[in-house]
This record gives sequence, structure tokens and C-alpha cells, in this order.
Amino acid sequence: MLDHQQQRRLDDLFDAMKAANESFLGYPFAKGFSYESLWRFMNFSGNNVGDPFGPETYRVSSRLLECEVVEFFAGLFRAPPSETWGYVTNGGTEGNTYGLYLGRELYPNAVAYFSRDTHYSVSKAIRLLRLEHVVVRAEPSGEIAYEDLAQQAIRSRQRPAIVVANIGTTMKEGKDDIKKIRQALHDVGVEEVYIHSDAALCGPYAPFQTPRTPFDFLDGADSIMLSGHKFFGAPIPCGVVLARKQHVQRVLQTANYIGSSDTTLSGSRSAYTPVILWYAIRSLGIEGIKRMFEQCVGLAAYTVDELKARGMSAWRNPSALTVVLPPVEEYVRIKWQIVTQDVSHLVITPGTTKAQIDALVESMTIDNRRLDGHIL
Repeated sequence: MLDHQQQRRLDDLFDAMKAANESFLGYPFAKGFSYESLWRFMNFSGNNVGDPFGPETYRVSSRLLECEVVEFFAGLFRAPPSETWGYVTNGGTEGNTYGLYLGRELYPNAVAYFSRDTHYSVSKAIRLLRLEHVVVRAEPSGEIAYEDLAQQAIRSRQRPAIVVANIGTTMKEGKDDIKKIRQALHDVGVEEVYIHSDAALCGPYAPFQTPRTPFDFLDGADSIMLSGHKFFGAPIPCGVVLARKQHVQRVLQTANYIGSSDTTLSGSRSAYTPVILWYAIRSLGIEGIKRMFEQCVGLAAYTVDELKARGMSAWRNPSALTVVLPPVEEYVRIKWQIVTQDVSHLVITPGTTKAQIDALVESMTIDNRRLDGHIL
């Protein structure tokens, strides 16, 4: 039993998180969702241990729903069902590490390539897997520079290539075209290529974007990952990674203790996150996801227009939910939790409201006036 002070600490933490959630625009993190009907599952110590598609001894699990989540995204990413495997991860970092792991097992002597705008988790995975790697230049849009990729690959043309394709970079939501990646490498004589698509934010809606950037299995990807908490709004960080079965077979091990094959990185996995993702995709369906994306695109366009109308250099990539602008002042950055590197950005995810955007624009306008000396 908690005493009064301990209960007060929890109440204070809840109030602080609630207030922060209401002024949260800098990271891809959906808001306004409700999973109250799923709280009852928290009564169990659920564990989706082992291969979700294999036999199981540990039955306090949601592996049946985990398989349906994987099958849903396999269909969305145009993957042959009989040739594709996947599981629900603990987040995007695990998904990227898994994709690179499969690539390394297929091509142990490969050189890994990724652009300088790639998510930091890729550099971490590269170090863990001890992969020789090359960082490729990125265009101002965030898209990988294909000519530089080709020039870098010439130096190791006799070796296979493992490429991380960004399907939405962290700062600008730039997208790499995997067909162009394969062509660039082919042109310099690199024929053995493994491509992992990092579709953390864009995965759920990339098939609906116009223009559509080639990124999925039919386009030539070997593995794809997406995050569950960014667009769908899972209250617990999670993700999904999918890969061609022929690659997964190389890492399969038998684990007698759990009565299943060991094909995942994490072994024990949350039984709760697959239930959340299953609930989200079944509640929305394809049309619901598409409609949610279109609402976000509309609000992103509105945000750019409002910022430009006030003299700010805002822009976004075609059909992107990420609005890019020059580095904002510290007051704005702290209040709205705005990510700032060489540029600042905000991300219009489901649950973001016009009122939040209007308040942000107003706060930036006031801050600019302060700088101009109009407000003392």
C-alpha cells in the first residue's frame, strides 16, 4: 500500500505527462487514442516468447494476434504470404538491428551503406554487428544522394552491399527509392545487394502517398520495419519487422526450453503490444488508416501555409507529415518539445489538432516580434 506522499508522486507524474502531451509536436507520437478496453490484459504476465508462427509451450501469450498483425502488414507491403516472416518488436531500434543482422548473415563480407540523415539506431546496430560501413551524402530533402552512393560503392565493387533505405528520415521525412538504390549499385558492378527499409513513421501510410516512393517487398526490399507508437499511437513503444523467410532461415535456432524456434532478437516479448496493434488495425482497417493519413496531410499543409504567411521559411516533402523550418528559439523548442539540429521540425501525427498548430504559430510569431523589438 502506497503512503500519501508516494501516491502524490504518482499523481504529480501523471499531471506532468498529461501537460507535456498537450504541447508535444516535435516527435512522431500519435495522441488522442483510447485503449481502455484492453486494460484487462494487464492482469496477466504475458510473454510472446519464441517464433510467433511456431509451436509453443508458453501459452500466456498473444502470439495468435501477433501473427495476424504481421500478416496485415505483409499484405500492406505487397509481400508474398508464404515467403514472408515477421514479429512485433520492442521498437524501431530492434527492427533496424534485425534487418541488418539478416543482411550480415546473408553477406558476411558486405559493406553497409546509409545516408547521413539515417536514424541513430542504425549506427548503433552497425557497431554491435561490427559491419564495415560507409556514410553516404544526403540531398537537402533528406533523400540519399544516389550518385554519391555509386561513387562510394565503386571502391568495394567486388563485395556485397547492405543498404538501409530511409522511408522517412527523422528530420525531413526524406524517402530513399530502393529501385534507384539497386540501379545505382548495379551500374558500378555491385550485384549482391540486401536492402532494409526503415519505415518507422511512414510504414503505415507510405503505400498511400503521392507520389509513391518504391520501398516495399514487390519493389525489392529484403526486410522492412515500422514503429507502432508513432502513427498508430500505441501507448507502449513497439514496432513490427518483416523479412523474406529465406533470410530468416539463416538465423533460426532451436530452443528446447521454450518449445519453439528462436528467430527473434529479444526472445521474450510483450504480449500486450501485439494486442494493441491488432486492435488498432482491426478498428481502423485500410480505409481508416488512409483517412487518418489524409487528415494529417491536410493539417501539415495548413501548418506550412500558416507559417509562411507569417514570414517563416517552412516546407515539407511531397505528402509528408513533417514540417521543416529554420531552428526555432529556445522558448518555442522547450514549450513544444521541438527537435532542432541544423533545422527544426514538427510532425503532424494523428491526434494533432488545429488548435495546437494555431497556438504554436502564435507563440512563434510572438517570439519573432520580441526579436524584432516590437514587444518589450
